[in-house]
Formats: sequence, C-alpha cells, structure tokens
Amino acid sequence: MKQPHTGRDKTSETFTQTDRDDQALRKRSVTVAGHRTSISLEEAFWAELHRVAAVRGQSVSALITWIDRQRRGNLSSAIRVFVLKESAARREPAGPAPGRSS
Repeated sequence: MKQPHTGRDKTSETFTQTDRDDQALRKRSVTVAGHRTSISLEEAFWAELHRVAAVRGQSVSALITWIDRQRRGNLSSAIRVFVLKESAARREPAGPAPGRSS
C-alpha cells in the first residue's frame, strides 16, 4: 500500500542548514564591461566564483566580464556552467587515467 506524501522525503533530511544556505539565491550588483547590472546566483556559486577569481588574480567583475564575452545565452547560466567546469577541472587527476595510454 502506498504511503501518503508528507511533504518530506529522506533526501531532504540529509541537507544541513549550510546546504540550504548554499542553495539560497543571492542577487548582487556587479560591473560587467563598465556597466552596473544585477546577477542572481546561489550562494555556493558566488563563493566558488570568488575562489576562481582569486586564483586567477582577477576581480570578480573582471572574471564575469570575461564570461559575459564568451557566453551564448543567459549570463547567470553561463556563470554557473563556467563554475561547474572549473570545479570539475580542478578535481581531475593530472595525466591519463589509470589503464589508459597517452
């Protein structure tokens, strides 16, 4: 017999308050290509964007301007994809995967 839906599932119980804070949408004003604009991103993406900018020795505005010049669609989406790719690249091991020739 199917159980009634209570509005909570087991996956939601694994999120901590920090996880919920990281998912919260934050709107920030930035300068992109010399113009002020507002961008909405989840806090986790803002934090990673700041980290990437610092590693590159750039301001967040300069990095967003660079992403803006490369994008094809929505700026917020382009930033999320950029951050995701940067994060994935950082996690990839150096050199070929075990069992593969170069």
